[in-house]
Parts: sequence; C-alpha cells; structure tokens
Amino acid sequence: MRRTTRSLKRLAPITAGLATVALLAGAAPAQAAGLTGSPGGPYAGMGGCPVTSPALQNPDNLQVGCVVSVTRAGSFTIGSTTVPLTSPITLQFGVYWDKSAPVVNFPDGSSANQYATVSPATGQLLTAKPAEITIPGIINFLPGLTSVFAQVELAGPVTDFTPLAAGESYPVFKLPIKLHLHNALFGDNCYIGSNSAPIVLHPTTGTTAPPAPGKPMTGDPGTIAVNADPNGHDAIVASFAGATLVDNTFAVPGASGCGLGGILDPLIDWTMGIPSAAGKGSVNFQQTDTALALDGSLADLTGALDASAGQAATTRH
Repeated sequence: MRRTTRSLKRLAPITAGLATVALLAGAAPAQAAGLTGSPGGPYAGMGGCPVTSPALQNPDNLQVGCVVSVTRAGSFTIGSTTVPLTSPITLQFGVYWDKSAPVVNFPDGSSANQYATVSPATGQLLTAKPAEITIPGIINFLPGLTSVFAQVELAGPVTDFTPLAAGESYPVFKLPIKLHLHNALFGDNCYIGSNSAPIVLHPTTGTTAPPAPGKPMTGDPGTIAVNADPNGHDAIVASFAGATLVDNTFAVPGASGCGLGGILDPLIDWTMGIPSAAGKGSVNFQQTDTALALDGSLADLTGALDASAGQAATTRH
C-alpha cells in the first residue's frame, strides 16, 4: 500500500523518541566496535556503515544511522545531450543528527529532521558504471573512440540529507558531482564539473521549481514502509521502494582538461551544448530503492547490524 506524505511525517516523533529514551536512561552513544559481518534482512547493503567514525561516535548525537540507496534506471540531460542511466548507481553512507537538532519546516506545517552524512568505512560513497554517449553524426563502430563514456563521480560530500522530505517539494539531499569523460583522444583528465565547481544536484520526490525555460518536474516517493528491528533492538528501518527523484534546477559548467592542454574543451562544449544555465538540464533517477536505519544509540545500532549479519550467515549455511 502506498503511504501518504502525512503518514511518513509520523517517523519524525518516533525517531526523536529513540534519542529521548536513550538520553533519559543515561545511554549516550557508546564507543561501538566495528561490524563483524555483512548485515542482512532490512540492513542489507549497510556493511560499509562507518560505525567507528568519530562523527558517529560523538556522544552529543541524538540519532545515528546508516543509508543505502540504489537507482536502477533514468536519465541525465546536460546541455543538449541526454545520458541514459542503464546501470545501477549506489549511494551508501552514515548519518547523524547532533544536539543542535536541525529541522526543515514545510509549507503544510510539518517538519523533518536534517542529517549530516559520513562517508562509508569501506568502498566509495557513490559507485556507478560509465554510461555511453554516442557522438552526433558519427557511426559508433568502436566504443571509446567513436563514442564517449561518462563516469559519474562524487565532487564533494553529500549534505542536507532530509529523508522525510519524501513527497514534499524539497530536496532529499544535495549531491555535488562531476562527469569524467573517457575517449581515446581526451586523455585521463577530461571532466565536466570539478571539486571546486561541481554540478550540484538537488533531487526531490516532489515538484521542482526551475528557472525558465525549464518546466516543473514531479517525482514520486514510492512505497514507504517503517519496520522495527527484527531482533529486539531499538533501531527502526524506513524503506522507500520504487521512488523517482528529479531535478532540473542545476547549472552545468563547460568541459576542462580534454585533450592536450585542454585543446578539445571547446569542441566538447559545442557538441554537448555546455555550459548551460540552470533550468536547461535535468536528472531523473528512477526505480530508486532506499533503506534508512536509525537509532538513538550507536552501540545498539551496531548490535542490530551485527545480529542481522549473524542471521544472514546462518541462512546462507
């Protein structure tokens, strides 16, 4: 059953209550040990959660958690070029809500917690396979020479993670990226965007408000469920299945570092229609499944992950 936005907002007092109970009991987040296996069940994919990071171990945190999100389809339009997303894009990271208790207030009078993020203990925060871009007017008989491969790379930390914004016209997070272009003639440092001047995405499951000539796009929060830990821990897991996140409010810079001394930069800009102002490009992340585990105690969250790993190992045997 597809839940409404209003029912989703009930997560806020529930998760806030986790932290309150922990504080009243004197159970501030403890120095948790690392994970002992690969979590399973509702925690599947959270094996890289950075439970030993200083940021998550800060005793002033009111909530800590783990996130894994996988997008399986969609498209990315930059300038005049549309890149199909035909392989999964995975985001995984830890989150914390500190004693300043940041929240976002929405026009309907509801509010949602806003979390800071921490890169995973193992692997990368963002992983994606390169997508192939065909070159207009050229028959693609030798991929990588008569076509271009575009690799999405992270250009900075994910910020302003607001999972309960699902269904609201507000970004679920801010995602700075750059596109690494691969072609036999481009060299190794051909990029659109950079760490200092990234393409900043603001994906939402609601409706965008782009400047002209862009027209509003509307996403979908998908099917939302909230489940208690199956092994008796205090953690809860919120899942957002089959969501669509959209954005067409970002600007795209020109290419840089393409060819010897950047000699091919102007050609790539002309071919792809960049730089382009906000409202001209768009991103459409479809078939996105996200799991968010939250707890008022880091030690309890780690215990929940370890218990699920033990069950997964038993099941495999």
